[in-house]
Amino acid sequence: MDLLEAIHTRRSIRQYEDKPVPEGMVRTVLEAAMMAPSAGNVQPWQFVVVDDREIMVQVKDTHPYVGMAAQAPLGILVCGDLRLEKFPGFWVQDCSAAMQNLLLAAHGLGLGAVWTGIHPVEERVARFRTIFSLPDPVVPLGFAVIGWPVKPGKRKARYRPERVHRNAWSD
Repeated sequence: MDLLEAIHTRRSIRQYEDKPVPEGMVRTVLEAAMMAPSAGNVQPWQFVVVDDREIMVQVKDTHPYVGMAAQAPLGILVCGDLRLEKFPGFWVQDCSAAMQNLLLAAHGLGLGAVWTGIHPVEERVARFRTIFSLPDPVVPLGFAVIGWPVKPGKRKARYRPERVHRNAWSD
């Protein structure tokens, strides 16, 4: 799939077929995530791959916007590891770039995915820390629910020229 086509056709998918994601695809998605840029190239991310149905149900019951997890074959928790930071606070941007790469890679492979936010909502952070036994310096950023889409997303134009400013802010 062409890169721009992937960017323009990727959508948040919340309905999945009852079909597992092959391990090779999981690795490909993770390899793409780990190719993301990061401040100082320290790559402060950690990933938890979830394919256990009971854990996916726990995730569903923990987060108000992750109901689809119980029916999906796969989830990937993207975390920032504060022990790896060179520039404090940039882990959020670094892990967000990794998440975006992950979503685009999944789409490019024909999978569907949705990014569900965890950080900075402290209650969600605490719940995910508990479910996944995360050490204190590891902060869950988001949970990607992944699977084979029941129906693919459609291309939709989102360019808004009123949100583009040149050289300075303009009203």
